[in-house]
Amino acid sequence: MNITITFLLRILVAALLGGAIGIERGFRAKEAGFRTHFLVALGAALFMILSAHGFGDVQFSDNIRLDVSRIAAQVVSGIGFIGAGTIIFQRHAVHGLTTAAGLWVTAAIGMTAGAGLYVIAVSATALVLVGLEVLNGLLPSISHRTVTLSMLATESNQLQTLLDKLRKDGLTILSYTANTDAQNRLTVRMELRSRHNLSTDRLLRVLSAIDGVVVGGVE
Repeated sequence: MNITITFLLRILVAALLGGAIGIERGFRAKEAGFRTHFLVALGAALFMILSAHGFGDVQFSDNIRLDVSRIAAQVVSGIGFIGAGTIIFQRHAVHGLTTAAGLWVTAAIGMTAGAGLYVIAVSATALVLVGLEVLNGLLPSISHRTVTLSMLATESNQLQTLLDKLRKDGLTILSYTANTDAQNRLTVRMELRSRHNLSTDRLLRVLSAIDGVVVGGVE
């Protein structure tokens, strides 16, 4: 196979695998979605190809040595800057760690595809998707939920009343953000954990039973 076609195939596979992870993250409405993961994997594959094959015209001698790992090694550390940008510390809780880790492993998958190790790259992508989606559903006891609620804010202490009600129902509030619009409707996005390992359906029933609360979604 022509070497150019081989390289094009590598970056295509890397971009598709990164995009697959990005679709899952976008479906979960995370900070980095399809385009970010697509570009990270594609760029990592390009750097890997450049690192291994981009200096073939260098004239070697006893005093000149080429370390093909130097550019690739910078991808490993450089991706940390993008990952750090997705991490948010708010109300004593850290958000975005999974997204940052996903970008980090997406770069690794891109580098693997760029090296031509397709089976390893595809297998790693499958494992990432299993870890992000399948295990999250099978192990609800070790994962918290992100819930979006809305209600008509008729009283100044309505938010505190809502939080007290949720705690009384056995839910631990890890963090929350609240905003009121022009129609005086309060929208609350919170991360919570249940002591009783409630399924999503049961959690929705518990939340919907609170007077005046409309559940926008549960992740």
